Amino acid sequence: MKNHFSLTIFLIIMTILFFNDTSENNGIKETDMNKAIGEQIINGKNQRIATIYFAGGCFWGIEGYFKKIAGVVDTEVGYANGNSVNPTYQEVVNDSGHAETVKVDFDENIISLEELLLHFLRIIDPYTINRQGNDIGIQYRSGIYFTDDTQIERINKVIGGFEKREGRQTAIEILPLQTFYTAEEYHQDYLDKNPGGYCHIPLSKADEPLFQLEVEPKLSTVELREKIGELAFEVTQNSATERPFTSEYETLYEKGIYVDIVTGEPLFVSDDKFDAGCGWPSFSRPIVANAIDYIRDDSHGMERIEVRSRLGDSHLGHVFNDGPLADGGLRYCINGAALKFIPYDKMDETGYGAYKILVDE
Repeated sequence: MKNHFSLTIFLIIMTILFFNDTSENNGIKETDMNKAIGEQIINGKNQRIATIYFAGGCFWGIEGYFKKIAGVVDTEVGYANGNSVNPTYQEVVNDSGHAETVKVDFDENIISLEELLLHFLRIIDPYTINRQGNDIGIQYRSGIYFTDDTQIERINKVIGGFEKREGRQTAIEILPLQTFYTAEEYHQDYLDKNPGGYCHIPLSKADEPLFQLEVEPKLSTVELREKIGELAFEVTQNSATERPFTSEYETLYEKGIYVDIVTGEPLFVSDDKFDAGCGWPSFSRPIVANAIDYIRDDSHGMERIEVRSRLGDSHLGHVFNDGPLADGGLRYCINGAALKFIPYDKMDETGYGAYKILVDE
């Protein structure tokens, strides 16, 4: 039997007020903040909610997995692209032509469609036809169904890049969503209602990073200071702020990614960089949903949200809710001294080739 799992991701983060140049940090790391960002940072006004539909075998497990991903705001299981109207589960398992499908609503301020697609690829067998795990039948085919034509180019890029890397063509059905009928209530959040029930994928995979990257080893204070320089050391280790309009990255718009100067962990993509006119490199979101830690910063009698690199714990800057509305309304105001830029054409040779799928060509 299948089972329904619901792990609600609470989007918790404090309202951002002002930016202040400071070398002090009274930050308090809160684990709830690191589960997701978005709703309260912009008071729910500037969320960019998009929807994608995934079919990949038993929808109990697919839903359970995506509920654990930061940036997913809602899920619903149902039956997509079949031959009849409003089918029952019994009709679906008796070849109505529908696919067991999960509707995934996500906030693009937090997670990109590309990142969701990579999550999908890691939990299915992309080569089987009408089968996932022990589940066999047309209803268990793998598919990606879209309702927004702007998504198709992005889907094809990710799937095409995956196929090129693996040297094989997938059997994933990529089609516009024709119909989607909500499944019976007992199927919704099934693994949550029936813990330990049938699931064809390990839900623990949701807690693992999408990319395996060996970060640079921790250095002594003396070694680190010598390696990255005085300014970068003070910014990343002592939460100093570089003077505005002094970073070489403030006006750089070359294609590539920005990594933590201390550890080399990827943080931002050039596609999400914009000119905020504030004097510091500014980005609309991190490279992946879990790249950054969010910390309440009450220094100087103000309420702000500091952002730090997840693995290296380097101070990067702060995040504000005054960014371009078309890009979601967030502004990650980052010290250039905390970053190292990796040009797109150097990503393979420097060990970041897997991240190229997240950069527009």
